[in-house]
Amino acid sequence: MSTLDTALARIAEIVGPAGLVAPENAAGMLNDERGLYRGAAALVVRPASVDECAAVVRVCCAAGVGVVPQGGNTGYCGGATPFDARAQILLSLARLNRVREIDTVGFTMTAEAGVVLANAQGAARERGLLFPLSIGSEGSAQLGGNLSTNAGGLAVLRYGMTRDLVLGLEVVLPNGEVLSDLKGLRKDNTGYDLKALFLGAEGTLGVITAAVLKLFPEPRARATAWLAVKDVAAACGLLGSARRESGDQVVSAEYVSRRSLELVLRHVEGARDPFDDSREHYLLLELASSDTEDVLRAKLERILSAGLDEGAVLDGAIAQSEAQRAELWRLRERVPEAERRNGGSVKHDVSVRISRIPELIARAEPALARIAPHRLSIYGHIGDGNLHFNVLPPVGQTLAVFRDGPAGELSACVHDVAADLGGSFSAEHGVGLLKIDELERYKSKEALALMRALKNALDPAGIMNPGKMLRRGGGA
Repeated sequence: MSTLDTALARIAEIVGPAGLVAPENAAGMLNDERGLYRGAAALVVRPASVDECAAVVRVCCAAGVGVVPQGGNTGYCGGATPFDARAQILLSLARLNRVREIDTVGFTMTAEAGVVLANAQGAARERGLLFPLSIGSEGSAQLGGNLSTNAGGLAVLRYGMTRDLVLGLEVVLPNGEVLSDLKGLRKDNTGYDLKALFLGAEGTLGVITAAVLKLFPEPRARATAWLAVKDVAAACGLLGSARRESGDQVVSAEYVSRRSLELVLRHVEGARDPFDDSREHYLLLELASSDTEDVLRAKLERILSAGLDEGAVLDGAIAQSEAQRAELWRLRERVPEAERRNGGSVKHDVSVRISRIPELIARAEPALARIAPHRLSIYGHIGDGNLHFNVLPPVGQTLAVFRDGPAGELSACVHDVAADLGGSFSAEHGVGLLKIDELERYKSKEALALMRALKNALDPAGIMNPGKMLRRGGGA
C-alpha cells in the first residue's frame, strides 16, 4: 500500500463510517454553487469534533494530501471545490454544528463552524439578542464559510463585515495543531491579531472550527421604505441624510436598478411593483432601533418628506406590516434568483467609496457598450459601496456562448473602472479559484509578496486549499 493510500485509510479510521460521505452522495459537495466547476476528491469526510479535524489534518500534512475545507458550499468563486481525485480530500465542517455558549451579559456567542447561519441567528433571537450577519444563502451557509470568506451581506452598513463580528477563533493549523483563542475578550492588546490572518483567507492558512461572535440587542422596531429616487447620486445623498436624521439607525440601504427590478417582476412569483409609474432607480432603506414602532416610523417619514421636498425622492412606500416589509425585501433579495431564471449572468462584485458609486456606473456603462451587446442588472449594498454590476447576454444568446465570447473583456472593463476609482474587484465574494487572475492584476506587488510569505510560513507544504487565492507553486 502506498503512503497516500495508507493516509487515506487512516483518515477513514479517524472519522469512522459516520464521517465518510459515499461517492454517490458527494456529487453536490464536489460541484460549486454556480455550476462553474466540477470537482473531485480522494475522500469526502465530515469530522465530528475539532480533535477529529486536527487528527485528519495531521495525517494530511505528513502525507502531503491536500485539504479543501467546505461549509455550506454557497460560495461564488469555487473556493470550496477540490480538484484532485487522488491527492486531495474534501473536509466538510457540517457535523461541527453546536452553539457552545451564549453569554447574555457579555453579548457573545461561541459557535462551531458547521452551524448554519440562520440557526445562529435563531439561537441569538431566543435570548433576545441579534447576530446581525444576514446574507441571501443564510438558510444553508455555515459560519465557518462565512468566517473564511469574510462574508458581507445586508447589514454591513450598521454592523460591519464578518471580521468585525469576531472576538476569537479556534483554528486547526496546517500541521494539525489547534490554535484556540476563544476567550471572547473585547480588549486584549498582547501582540499580533492572529485571528485576522484566517478571516477571509478562504481556508488557505488553516481550518476554522469555532468562533466567538459579537451579539447585539434585538431591535424592538424596524421601519422599511421602498423609494424611487432621481438618480444614483440622489440615492447616495439620501443615505447620508438618513444616517444623520435617524442618529445612525440605518441598518440597510440597498440600490436596485429598474433593469434588475424588471427581472424580479418577470420571474419571481408574487413580486409586484409598489408604484404605478416606472422609475429607473430605487433605494430600499431600513431603520432599526430600540425605539417604538411609531417613533421609528416617524423618523423614516421625516427622511422621506425631506427627500421629496429636495427632489431626491420621486415616490415612496413605507411598509405598514411585517408582510409588507417582506414584500419590499423580496424585490431586492430575489434579484440573483431572477437572473438565474432569466438564463444567468456574469457576476461582478465590486466596491468603491460610496461617494464614487455614481461615477462608477456613469463610466462603466458607456465603456461596456463600446465592447459588445449585452444587458445589465445593477443592484447592491449602496450603504457600504458594494455593487453587483452583473452583465447578461443579449436576448437570444445563451450564457455559455456569451462567456466564451465577450464576457471576459466586459468583466475586465468593469474591474478596471472600479480599480481606477480606488475600488476592489471583490467586495464580498472573495477570490477562490475564479478570481486569481484578478488578484494578480490588481493587488500590489508588496501585498502579494506578503500574502505569499504568510502562506509559506504557515503552510510550507501547501496542503491547505491548494490553488485557491494564490496560484500553486508560490507564484501570485
